[in-house]
Amino acid sequence: MAGCLQVITTIDTKERADAIGKRLLEEQLAACVQTEGPISSSYWWKGEIETAEEWRCTIKTTVERYDEVERTIRSIHSYEEPEIISLTITAGSSTYLKWIEDSLA
Repeated sequence: MAGCLQVITTIDTKERADAIGKRLLEEQLAACVQTEGPISSSYWWKGEIETAEEWRCTIKTTVERYDEVERTIRSIHSYEEPEIISLTITAGSSTYLKWIEDSLA
């Protein structure tokens, strides 16, 4: 197996979260996109503590697709500096991980 990832991003509305998910799925850059929210986020931004309601997208993809996933998120994201992080899946159901890879083939 080539290596699977979970990529996480947050955004300000469910509609924008759904748009990110739809685009990644349509371009076969993701096998699955889960949207959760609203969540409350507190963070430093430009020297001040901010609090915002956000929606989290958890994207299942592969190492090979990561760069395209990041570019796609950035191209449609509304934030000046969006959270885009990747977590390597080090273990999991072999049939599920194969499904992720097969979905992007």
